[in-house]
Parts: sequence; C-alpha cells; structure tokens
Amino acid sequence: MKRILVTGALGQIGSELITKLRAEYGADNVIASDIRTADTEAVTGGPFEILDVTDGAKMNELVSKYNVDTMMHMAALLSAKAEESPQLAWHLNMGGLMNGLETAREHNLQFFTPSSIGAFGPDTPKTDTPQDTIQRPTTMYGVNKVSGELLCDYYFKRFGVDTRGVRFPGLISYVTPPGGGTTDYAVEVYYEALKSGSYTSYIDKGTYMDMMYMPDALQAIVDLMEADPAKLKHRNAFNVTAMSIEPEMVASEIKKHIPSFEMNYQPDPVRQAIADSWPDAIDASAAKQEWGFKAQHDLASMTKDMLTKLRTTITN
Repeated sequence: MKRILVTGALGQIGSELITKLRAEYGADNVIASDIRTADTEAVTGGPFEILDVTDGAKMNELVSKYNVDTMMHMAALLSAKAEESPQLAWHLNMGGLMNGLETAREHNLQFFTPSSIGAFGPDTPKTDTPQDTIQRPTTMYGVNKVSGELLCDYYFKRFGVDTRGVRFPGLISYVTPPGGGTTDYAVEVYYEALKSGSYTSYIDKGTYMDMMYMPDALQAIVDLMEADPAKLKHRNAFNVTAMSIEPEMVASEIKKHIPSFEMNYQPDPVRQAIADSWPDAIDASAAKQEWGFKAQHDLASMTKDMLTKLRTTITN
C-alpha cells in the first residue's frame, strides 16, 4: 500500500483507521473521504475530499487525482439504521460497494471492505461458528454483507481484483461515538458508567456476542492488507474476534473500577432480535492460520484502557 483512499472516513471505523494509516504510511499518502466534513483529524490531518460513494464518477476522479493504488471502502449504513431504512441501506451499502469494486477493477487497486457477524443468521451454528457455514441473515444489513462477500469474491475470481475483508464483530472504541449498530451498547455503557454511574442496556442480559477493541480491529486491517496474497484462501470474509461477552460481564468488569456502577435492562425489540439472530462466539482460526491474526486485548485490558481514556475525554 502506497496511496490509500478511505471512504466513510468520518464513521466509527474510518475516523480511527485514518489516524493509524497516516501514522504508518504518511499523512499525504492517505486520502480521507466522506459525504460530509467535520473539524476532526481525518479532515485536517491530511488530504480530504467530499465523496458520496453512490457517485461512481467522482470516486474514479479521486483515484486518478491522487494516483491511488489501494481503496478501503468503509462507508455503510449500520445494522439498526439499516432496519429503519432498508431501501436506503441497499442503495448505499450495495451501490457504494459496486462503485468501489468497479473503480478497483478499472484502476487495478487493492481493495478492502469489511463484512460483519451480521452476515450470519439464526440458522448459523451459534457457538464456534465456522469460517465456512450457512449464512441466511434476516436483516437488510446482513443481506447486504452476504451479498458484499459474494460480490468481492466474484470480482477477485472474474476480474482479478485483489479484494480482501474481514467479518468484524462488535467494535468498542473510546474515540468515536456509537453509530447505530446493534453492539453499540458495549460502547455506550463505558460512557454512561463515567457520566452517570448507571446504564440501561437495550440488549438483554445473557445475550452473548463477539466483540473486539478498536486498536485490534485496525491492526487486523493493516495486517490483512499486507499479507502475502498467495496464502489467502478466503480473502473477503475472515472471521475475527477477541472476546465473546454478554452485558453482565461488561458490568462486572466495570464494577472492578467503579464499584457503585449499576446496570439495568430494557431490551429494544428490534436490536434484541438482531442480536439473537447472530452467533454467540465465532471461530477465527482461518484468519490466524492464513495471515497471523491475533487480538491483543481481552475484556479486562480493554475495560481498563477504555475507562482511562474516556476519563480524559469526558473531563476535557
């Protein structure tokens, strides 16, 4: 990777990915883009362009303008938001992906886009979910992700585009506020623990889902994109995870640092149904074997770091 265009650069992953990529590859070599602008490092710390990913012509124009050789396509409508606006989700998630893949084909780019545990469904094995298994999701977001995995595989096999991707679990970050995902309770709880000393979870106790701390997710992207292509059997949908947790586990860990913290429950029917359709714990052995994936953080180390970092953010 030498010149990288990132779409959705102001989103949950994109905003932090930009910072990491600029630190690793140089600020001038990482072009951030989004449909909006903001006073953030992604905009002010290097090249930034307004880009609606449904505008394929503008995407092509930016690739040529900056002599891009790698695209990281992060723009998407997340799971809960996609259920509210399924037609918009299809238009943005699939239309934007198709434009990205076509641009990658035309310009011979290396191409990354994330999939998600949302690509699984209620018929998928719930524990030790295999890399290759039945995928029949019951949400628009999940349908988008399965379609995207297949489309990326198609562009690799049909056109030789160097497509790569992972199935991210819920991502937990102290930098970017939640953006409409089903797993966002695991981000909100840390903010509220420090702000108010209590949190009402929209996901019920006992609901296990895979999670990962954002620094591990960002490193996984870089490691996969730098991996030897000859060793990649799966390419576009590697299972990755760091921990399988349920809300009470998060609450218990927080109480080690804030003993007075209280967790309450008021399940949201839509997001609870989405969570119930996903696996409890997935098998990431293919990622470990094919490109050396390894998460550094577990629930304990993540909680300690989250609370430390958020104390500084909230007080400032």
